[in-house]
Amino acid sequence: MKHLIDIKSLSTEEINKIATRALELKNGAKPLSCKGKQVAMIFFENSTRTYFSFEMALNKLGANIYNFETSKSSITKGEGFFDTVNNLAAIGFDACIVRTTEEGLIKRTIEYENKGRKFFKPISLINAGEGTLSHPTQALLDFVTIKEHFKNLEGLNLVIIGDIRHSRVAKSNIELLSRFGINIKCVAPAYFKDETLKNIEWSDNLEKTVQNADIVMALRIQKERIQGIIEFEDYIKNYQLKEKNIPEKCILMHPGPVNRDVEASSALLDSKKGATILKQTHNGVFTRMAILETLFEEGKSND
Repeated sequence: MKHLIDIKSLSTEEINKIATRALELKNGAKPLSCKGKQVAMIFFENSTRTYFSFEMALNKLGANIYNFETSKSSITKGEGFFDTVNNLAAIGFDACIVRTTEEGLIKRTIEYENKGRKFFKPISLINAGEGTLSHPTQALLDFVTIKEHFKNLEGLNLVIIGDIRHSRVAKSNIELLSRFGINIKCVAPAYFKDETLKNIEWSDNLEKTVQNADIVMALRIQKERIQGIIEFEDYIKNYQLKEKNIPEKCILMHPGPVNRDVEASSALLDSKKGATILKQTHNGVFTRMAILETLFEEGKSND
């Protein structure tokens, strides 16, 4: 594991290793020292949970963190991303944590090296959310959270609700969780469906679909995505989660940020079920510590 590109690039063994290590760290295991590692945080999009949990994880591991201000970088002068990363490698960086709206940017940058361009020295790229296609660290921390609640994942029923079409979180979770025998159903109106996705069933009936759910995952709705298609209030009426329409036995998840009284009612979010959403955020720190440990540990063996 030299880079973290997406869930597809991870083996099931690597996924289990990261999850196991994340829970060990959460339960008090001593973290691997990454003192002397230099890490750039390159965020082309705003972020709270992902940015600060990576920063917290790096601090706990003893690495040095640098905020790459994209608006003040040479990218604004036309420098390509590969050349930017290569210059960071030459300066002495060991890893770049990247969030971008540009789908495939991380994979293309790595493939340039495979096609003949060489980085000045080895440098790892970590996908912290890319376009509408992938958010592997979120899927991994969700996996950790689910493993905490359920001894056996085989046969669990997961229902994902909302904007599936534009959700990198949903797509990464579907890719990861379907490997472990979890049955996945997606609830969405037609304009939020993505029929190209595999290993799932579709429904537009929220109350009927969640009846047998073990896990219910809501996704953030962006008002601008439904303007001119449907009244915002109609979406809330048909797809908002409330205390009365969610099964007692299930856990409630949301990758954040949450729009209160849109994806879920405030009453539900402030109930005992809403606590799992904050647990996801909490687990994000330990999951990202485990990911960084794995990358840096691998790098040591390659030096």
